[in-house]
Amino acid sequence: MTSPDGPLPTGATRVRAARLPKGARRRQLIDIAGTVFVDQGYHSAGMDDIAVLAGVSKPVLYQHFDSKRDLYLEVLRHHVDELLGRIRTALESTSDNRRRVEDAVDTFFAYADTDTRGFRLVFSSEPGDEGVRDELDRATEGCIDAVHDLVRGDSGLDVHRSRLLAVGLVGASRVSAGHWLDAGRPIPREDAVAMTVALCWGGLSKIPRQNSDRPGR
Repeated sequence: MTSPDGPLPTGATRVRAARLPKGARRRQLIDIAGTVFVDQGYHSAGMDDIAVLAGVSKPVLYQHFDSKRDLYLEVLRHHVDELLGRIRTALESTSDNRRRVEDAVDTFFAYADTDTRGFRLVFSSEPGDEGVRDELDRATEGCIDAVHDLVRGDSGLDVHRSRLLAVGLVGASRVSAGHWLDAGRPIPREDAVAMTVALCWGGLSKIPRQNSDRPGR
């Protein structure tokens, strides 16, 4: 099957998309591209596939993105920004430290559960070139930075010790959420979160705070 824009992928049918404002079209293309990149992998995914699913021509797709790499980076940036926003919101929602840990851990599990493609893109993508590596590093380091600022502020530990704790919390949350997702969500999310919180809080609760009269201990 062919179209004025070139051959279509096998089994694909082009559906003409409704006209959208530029910003809305760009967001739609990013969402659809994320689906294709996760399902097919970066190297196998084609701009043809993305254009077909979006119901646009390839020239329209290239009006928004210069190349497949450019589109892939935009998809990564979108999902990294979403994750970091969720983490910051969770940590800033309370001054109670146990609640902070619960909210931070739940953020990773909720992200894996409700935005599975985004989670896999951010934490399972091949490192690729420097631009891709920078975005993947920004996701992990951004989460660690957010947790580190609170740990250091509350505990009074030096930068290296407080960052080590932040790395441990983020690492345990991310890896546990990824395992739970890959295993097919074998237990309810709230149970998985509770077990991970128990593990993390068991260590963090032993760290002395600067001001013992503050809530959270």
